[in-house]
Amino acid sequence: MIAGGGPAGSAAAIWCARHGLRTVLLETQSFPRDRPGESLHPGVEPLFRQLGVERAEEAAGFPRYRGHWVSWGGPWRFEEFGSDSTGPWLGIQAWRATLDSILLEAARGAGVEVLQPCRALAPMREGKRIVGVSSEAGEIRARFTIDATGSRHWLSRKAGLPTRRASPRLIATYGYCAGDPDVFGEEPVLEGNGTGWVWIAPVRPALCAWTRLRFNHPDRHPPPSLRDMQPTGPTRGADVTWRIVDACAGDGYYVAGDAASVIDPASSHGVLKALMSGILAADLIARVHGGSLPESAAGEAFREWTAGWFRRDTKRLAELYAQIDRTDLRRSGPGGRVRLRP
Repeated sequence: MIAGGGPAGSAAAIWCARHGLRTVLLETQSFPRDRPGESLHPGVEPLFRQLGVERAEEAAGFPRYRGHWVSWGGPWRFEEFGSDSTGPWLGIQAWRATLDSILLEAARGAGVEVLQPCRALAPMREGKRIVGVSSEAGEIRARFTIDATGSRHWLSRKAGLPTRRASPRLIATYGYCAGDPDVFGEEPVLEGNGTGWVWIAPVRPALCAWTRLRFNHPDRHPPPSLRDMQPTGPTRGADVTWRIVDACAGDGYYVAGDAASVIDPASSHGVLKALMSGILAADLIARVHGGSLPESAAGEAFREWTAGWFRRDTKRLAELYAQIDRTDLRRSGPGGRVRLRP
């Protein structure tokens, strides 16, 4: 039983179904649903192939890009992804509403029973073990439950799993602007200074997505470089405080994607992590079901993998932020200024 139909939930559902497991996925919202545009690293393409969505993703016509422009407390420079014998590696500017629909349809095609819209209400327990969920469609019993509901941490809240924070509160704001942007053509740009950073990416013809994180306080205004463009829709915000559910696997459950750990978008691989997390949870479940791996060992492997990724991300981001703010990022300074710590 999987709660959540985003990248982590759909990837887990596809992988479970391929291993012959009867799988039910609950998604609260109808699709298409609004999600911010995503700039995906080329490393996501092998995962699309493994999940069987590569052709659908290509047919969607998402813009491709060779790299991005960066000004991180210094002059502008262009950072390419690289290349191999087949040509340059290209990132993907994915429209998330479309990408999520592609993945969920692939889950349906793999034989997953998708209940949508349908909300998971509470986990069901027998002793310490989670044995399914009560939902708007009734009780659903399952040997394993995967929470892939994203940063609202549904299972953690309902089951009382502690969430450990590794930074002060961080709020990212994001929105869209239409028109001809005064930026660097078709490539995304990232600009960071002592107050925070801004990411701008052309996601559709004459439409740019922007994301901004200010260390001291949220900024709901579009970046100055987009001042000649017309904002489309409201500015939205997301809590991107660094946090992790240490007990992200246990008796009868796994917590995948952003439901397990959250890092601010400067890490630049949220969808990649979600897909890998969902696939890994499903693969471990299939091994336990097939008798090749004890459940306790599978849970330990998932917890270690999630914790290791989180440690690497927080360490790297703290180092990056230290480059644009020379003071100690592990402490809070005067006036409550954000200091990030790994």
